[in-house]
Amino acid sequence: MKAVSILFTLALSASAVFAASDNIYSSKRLIKTSETEQQWLTEKQIFALIAQRKHFIDITDTQDLQPASHLVALPFPTTLTHQTQVNAAIGKISDVVPKSVLTNFTQFTNRYYNNNNGKTSSTWLLNTIKSTVPGIDVQPFAHRFPQSSIIARIPGTTKPNEIVVISAHQDSINQNNPSSGRAPGADDDGSGTVTILEALRVFVASGYKPARTVEFHWYAGEEGGLLGSADVVKAYQSKQVIGNIQFDMTGYPADPPAVGIVTDYTDATANSLVRSIVTTYTDLPTEDFACGYGCSDHASWNRAGFRSSLPFENQYLDGNENIHTSYDSLDTVDFPHLLKFVNIAVAYAIEVGDAK
Repeated sequence: MKAVSILFTLALSASAVFAASDNIYSSKRLIKTSETEQQWLTEKQIFALIAQRKHFIDITDTQDLQPASHLVALPFPTTLTHQTQVNAAIGKISDVVPKSVLTNFTQFTNRYYNNNNGKTSSTWLLNTIKSTVPGIDVQPFAHRFPQSSIIARIPGTTKPNEIVVISAHQDSINQNNPSSGRAPGADDDGSGTVTILEALRVFVASGYKPARTVEFHWYAGEEGGLLGSADVVKAYQSKQVIGNIQFDMTGYPADPPAVGIVTDYTDATANSLVRSIVTTYTDLPTEDFACGYGCSDHASWNRAGFRSSLPFENQYLDGNENIHTSYDSLDTVDFPHLLKFVNIAVAYAIEVGDAK
C-alpha cells in the first residue's frame, strides 16, 4: 500500500511541469469553439466568449492530446451486478456534509482559477476533503495557473492499474467580470463538488474495497476552457482509465424533475449504464439531450478516447439562469435533488469499480 501511495505522489509531482510561474494570458491562447473552428485569442477576447456563455476548449497546452489505441479493449460493464452493496452504501448518504461544505465554499468572492481566490478556495477544498475523509490519499495537481486540481485515490485490490474517475469542477466565474466579479457558484459547480465529496465519504465509510482503483477529481479552470481536466487527462493518457463520470450541476431540478443524459461527446455504452443506474438507484427518469461542444470536463476525457458520461441536474442545458452570476447562491440549491446524484456517483463507483 505504501509503495502505491508513493508512486501516486511521484506521478502528481511529475505533473507539476504545469506549476504556476507566469500569467497564462500573457500571450494569446489557442481556443476551439467547435470541431473545425479555432483561433488564437487574447484574455479580453476569451472573456467575451464567457460573457456570451459560449462553450470553448483551450487547447494551447494540450494540442497533442489524441485518442489512444489501447483504450479500445478496456472492459466496461453493461449490466448492474452490485445492487446489495450499492443499496447498503447509499443508505449512509446525508445532507450534513454537502450543506456545511457548500455554505462555506460559496463564501469566496469567486473561485476564479487565475487569481488568488481560485488558489485559496482550492487549498480550502483540499483541506476540507482531507478532514472529511481522513486516511485516504488526497493530492493537489498543479497547473500553469494559480488554482490546483485535486485528486483523491482509493487503490484497487486486484486491478489497481485500472482506474475509475468520478469528477466535478471547483472553479466559479462571473460572466461579466471573470477576474473579480461575485460568483458564489453554488450550483455551477459547487453542487457537483459536494456531490462527489459526499459520494467519496460514503464510499469510504461503507468499507467497500473495489477491485479497480477509484479516483475522485475536482478540476480547476473548467470555466477557462476545460483547462484543469485537459492537463490531468494528458497526464493520464497512457493509463488504463475504464471510465469517467462528470457531475457539473446537480442541484437545480426542472418541472418535472429528471436526470439529463448528455449524448454528445460522451460514450454510448457508458451512458446506457448510467441510465440503468439512475432508474435503479433513484426515483428519477432520464431524458437525453445534447450539451454542445466543450460544455464540461467530460469532453477532455472524450477527446483523449476515454469513455465519459455526464448526468445533468435536469433535461434543459440552460435550465438554471443564475449560473455565472452573483445569483448562483446557496438558497437556489435543492439538496434532496442533489442527494439523488450522490446515489448515482456511489453506484457508479461500485458498479464500475468492481465489475468483473
